Amino acid sequence: MIYADNAATTKMSEAAVRTMVSMLEEGWGNASSLYSHGQRAKEILEKAREDIAAVIGAEPREIYFTSGGSEADNQALRSAAAFGRRKGKMHIISTAFEHHAVLHTLKALEKEGFAVTLLDVHENGLVVPAEVEAAIREDTCLVSVMYANNEIGTIQPIREIAAICKEKGVLFHTDAVQALGHIPVNAEDGFDLLSASAHKFHGPKGVGFLYARKGVPLTNLIEGGAQERGKRAGTENVPAVAAMAAALQETAGHMAENAAHMTAMRDRLIEGLKQIPHSALNGDAEKRLPGNVNFCFEGIEGESLLLLLDDKGICASSGSACTSGSLDPSHVLLAIGRVHDVAHGSLRLSIGEDITEAQIDEIIAAVKDVVTYLRGFSPIWRDLVAGKKEFIL
Repeated sequence: MIYADNAATTKMSEAAVRTMVSMLEEGWGNASSLYSHGQRAKEILEKAREDIAAVIGAEPREIYFTSGGSEADNQALRSAAAFGRRKGKMHIISTAFEHHAVLHTLKALEKEGFAVTLLDVHENGLVVPAEVEAAIREDTCLVSVMYANNEIGTIQPIREIAAICKEKGVLFHTDAVQALGHIPVNAEDGFDLLSASAHKFHGPKGVGFLYARKGVPLTNLIEGGAQERGKRAGTENVPAVAAMAAALQETAGHMAENAAHMTAMRDRLIEGLKQIPHSALNGDAEKRLPGNVNFCFEGIEGESLLLLLDDKGICASSGSACTSGSLDPSHVLLAIGRVHDVAHGSLRLSIGEDITEAQIDEIIAAVKDVVTYLRGFSPIWRDLVAGKKEFIL
């Protein structure tokens, strides 16, 4: 089997597994308790907070543990919105291709009276900082732009956007779920709020964190106890948090060498898939995550492509795992201008650090075979070849 769906989830690293098992045995106490077992759990929790903060150049008290990226996104947006409301600012800027944890929260905020502007991301899948600046109004309370897109892998100009927001006095949030652990992410980039999820960088599922710059007020999503300095109630999942910290430290420590290898393999894969007629790479060819390749193939359905690739032992995706049950084309691909018929024939391959040249070549050969096979009995493809319809790609 060749696993090429790391954007959906990654396998836990050995370091993360060892840490989690160890903590299940020795860090099982309630970190809010005063007796020794509880204080041992508290020590583990705070050490993990320190380790994570060190990786992103933050202070430990700026890290709040959550159940994952979606919760962190929700808390970030709702906190900034609540702060804005208190100051009479009810306008939020984001982009048309954010993760649904952001987009759906924005829709909910619209129902609460907020105005939302979704910026274009253009054909290359990149946000233009000047357009962010032009969209900022006197009543803008928040700008939210993801660090790297979860489907097409494009890396956004976060530093430039953050600088604009700082100059305008507007809070800036970035969803870094796909970026953290794979490319350098540091609080010096200038963001005020950042969301992260452990299972995207070889940690366990069900745990993540929210970075909130000192002085940024947070609104509680979960009420109850005084955990996380009163901002996220619930007994802390100490083993998962410790495993997340171990995974992040490990990926950060090998980031440069992993990125170099994956970039070379990514480009080899792109060049191979470009040889398939009437295909197109989605998103910028260079400003993208080291392991992300996203293609559209005209005349086929992505779902059939995935099932046949699975038969050949290749695990891939047609987009976000969070929307895999939807029959609608990817909102990300529509946002960069792909028409519905083409967007339906998409394939996302997200490779890992252990991918080999031989595996890349196997993926290329398999995709070529399956695309050719599917086009062989596609009525859409027959119409295209016969000239009854015009090719788009």
